[in-house]
Amino acid sequence: MVERTAMSGRELERGSVLERVQLGSIDLGAAASLLGLSYRQTRRVYARYTAHGGAGLVHRGAGRPSNRSHPSAEREMVMSLIRKHYGGKKERGPHERFGPTLVAEHLWTDHGVLVAVRTLTRWMIDDGLWSRARKTRSVKHPRRERKARFGDLIQLDGSFHDWLEGRGGMMTPCLMTMVDDATGLTLLSFEDHETTWAATRVLRAWIGEYGIPWALYTDWSNVYKRLLTAGERARGESEAFTQFGRMCEKLGITIIAASSPQAKGRVERAHGTHQDRLIKKLRLRGISNLEEANKYLRGDYIRAHNARFNVRAADEVDSHRPRHSVTMGDEDIYCLEYSRTVGHDHVVQYETLSLQLDPRVRGRVPAKSKVLVRESEDGGLRVIKAEGLGRHASERVLKWTPAPPRSAKPSKPSSLLQAAIETMLSGVPETERKPQPPKPGPDHPWRATHRRWVELARTSRAAPMQTAEQDE
Repeated sequence: MVERTAMSGRELERGSVLERVQLGSIDLGAAASLLGLSYRQTRRVYARYTAHGGAGLVHRGAGRPSNRSHPSAEREMVMSLIRKHYGGKKERGPHERFGPTLVAEHLWTDHGVLVAVRTLTRWMIDDGLWSRARKTRSVKHPRRERKARFGDLIQLDGSFHDWLEGRGGMMTPCLMTMVDDATGLTLLSFEDHETTWAATRVLRAWIGEYGIPWALYTDWSNVYKRLLTAGERARGESEAFTQFGRMCEKLGITIIAASSPQAKGRVERAHGTHQDRLIKKLRLRGISNLEEANKYLRGDYIRAHNARFNVRAADEVDSHRPRHSVTMGDEDIYCLEYSRTVGHDHVVQYETLSLQLDPRVRGRVPAKSKVLVRESEDGGLRVIKAEGLGRHASERVLKWTPAPPRSAKPSKPSSLLQAAIETMLSGVPETERKPQPPKPGPDHPWRATHRRWVELARTSRAAPMQTAEQDE
């Protein structure tokens, strides 16, 4: 009988075939056909089987170190580097540790040690520095196909996370991420908050680098896209614009709002990648503020990330459009825009400011007409008057100067307030008191006129009463 100890399935099959040869039921030629070996190889295998039995079929390298295995000293050196730099702290959770793929990259770039990812995975699992455990979840949202061209659709989103792990006493910053749907090309920027200006800065950086895309895929929010208000629906408006949405409309960019995080899964998965890799790279460099973090993003991280994760677009045509600043300047696109009404005194009120328009344009900008006030990121203000309609529309910049704010009308002090003032002034010397307006005397003409009007009113009220008594 064939021994089944420490034998593979192929070796057991060979043993059963060679056992039939030994019993004489088949010859070596038939056995070679069944084993898929040449006749000469079958003779050699049968000779080992005849001499040693089933043990002669076991591979002679089984149980011995591989000829291509790494020396134990090299493995120990690599594992010591991983424990020192990339092992992480257990008390901070499993996400603190570096994965085998990221470890392999840093071993090569930082230490000049080249080890295969599969080998590192096996070593780290054996030493308890990594686990194959993965969260299982049901797939409810199937992935859609990528866009065909670079620039057809850009996904934009912000991710609040403890990117600096509390270094420098920073609050939780926001990583603004733009990802091209066709290629996965990424642009990143750290900001304090996910605001209109934060989204504008990263969009301007993308346009300056690649051009104007056709569409942005974003969230429903007050920054990117919002719903119509009740007043806008009553006026019959079809679309509501945020300040960022108005900028995109001027650039010819369509904003598509996602109904769920899974709809823009490409940028959501990118957040997960950065929360694993970027945090650890910032930790290795000891970066503790957003200025240094943005400098590292622009210098090294974005270039290396794109080289590592970019894919080739299905269509090689670039859909980005060039930015023509002749038709509209940056100060008229990247700005906050509000509609205001010109007052009768030719003053435009904007928040707490009063903007006095040039008197020479009174005829062309009449009172109660509408103007646009545009505020740039640095706080500069421009007053614009739109002229014409459709393609013949044009804009004219109006000159203005700061006007003094309107003075509030003084309210009449109450009797209690007047008594409090007199009580306060009673302890102040006469020479230090403020001069009070003169009080009219009893023989003043105003008082005599007032008395005559009072007597006339009394007489007019008494006359109807006397007539009624006479009639009775």
